[in-house]
Amino acid sequence: MIHLKNLPTSPDQQLRNIGWDWMLGTDTLPYLTSQVVPVKAHEAEAYNEAANQLFNMFVEAGQHVIDRNLFRELEIPDNLVELIKLSWNDDRHIQLYGRFDFAGGLDGDPIKLIEFNADTATCIPETAVVQYAQLRANGLAEGLQYNALYESLIEQFRELKRQNSDLQPTLLLSAMRGFPEDDANVAVLGEAAREAGFTVDFEYIDQVEFSAEEGIFKHSLQTSRFEKFDFWFKLIPWEYIGYEEPDLTRMLTEMVRRRQVVILNPAYSLLFQSKYILKVLWDLYPYHPLLLKTDTRRLTDRPSVEKVLFGREGANVRILDEAGRAIQEVPGDYGDYTRIYQEYVEFPKDASGQYYQAGVFFAGEGCGLGFRRGGVVIDNGAQFVGHLIE
Repeated sequence: MIHLKNLPTSPDQQLRNIGWDWMLGTDTLPYLTSQVVPVKAHEAEAYNEAANQLFNMFVEAGQHVIDRNLFRELEIPDNLVELIKLSWNDDRHIQLYGRFDFAGGLDGDPIKLIEFNADTATCIPETAVVQYAQLRANGLAEGLQYNALYESLIEQFRELKRQNSDLQPTLLLSAMRGFPEDDANVAVLGEAAREAGFTVDFEYIDQVEFSAEEGIFKHSLQTSRFEKFDFWFKLIPWEYIGYEEPDLTRMLTEMVRRRQVVILNPAYSLLFQSKYILKVLWDLYPYHPLLLKTDTRRLTDRPSVEKVLFGREGANVRILDEAGRAIQEVPGDYGDYTRIYQEYVEFPKDASGQYYQAGVFFAGEGCGLGFRRGGVVIDNGAQFVGHLIE
């Protein structure tokens, strides 16, 4: 049972003081709470160790997929395979960040991997900025959180510069229109990149100019010229690009081959994003204490969770009992993808019956913890809840 603590002072003014006014809009605040989850120091360390260990396991699983040509099983578009291999085999294309979602980890419950949001993970502003501001607003020391996400992102961008010294440190950030949460996530990444020495700009994806031979450009209203960017971060899912934008996929592949651009996150993050990788992990590390049994067939000896390979935010999830009857189900737009079945484990819950999923960021190493709370399935209606180390 989670026993929440209330922090009496709102962080609004602190957010303004450090320049994060965009966090105070009506699109974001309703899902932020003034409560925090108490976490013991050894529990925070266990979350950190789990993220570090699992990332290494994901790398092994990714190599397994490539060596055995399992791209079709992961439902990866054929036209992305070459780009995945190009980025995988070039150490200069580093995974900027991702977020592990966990069940357990509190009050003696074992940590269990739910999935790895490796391609377009969000919750960066909430984790890196808001819960930190909550601490400062209430006069608490920053050491009372497991939260070095922002600093780790800066170091990742510095590492990108070191690994790619032949390129100019110019970064274009892109998202799709109409998603304020995405804009906020991209804004934090942009600030981290600037602190690392990048020149940073933003453009919505529909206004970015692509050239297979020359790279990625934005039209500057100030100079009336097309400015080239050697690094591109896109908060647009790779599978969407592969399936819906084949011409763009072809151009991006050629750009990377010609060393015209480094794309973040790299195309190989799709290996980690496909939920089929959960089965690969179970095959490679059966009964590993951090993993849940996962198969392409329904589990008949225990309750299971039916997921689609590229579902997001709990969409198209069904919780099934041993007989395959649906206990809970969430509609969604991803129903055309293949299903995977993962052993069901209950999230920790509070006295009101709300459930908590831990999110642990990985940016070169484990670096930040936050919680989302909601129903049995944590979906896009969930709230964000910070934490406090006791």
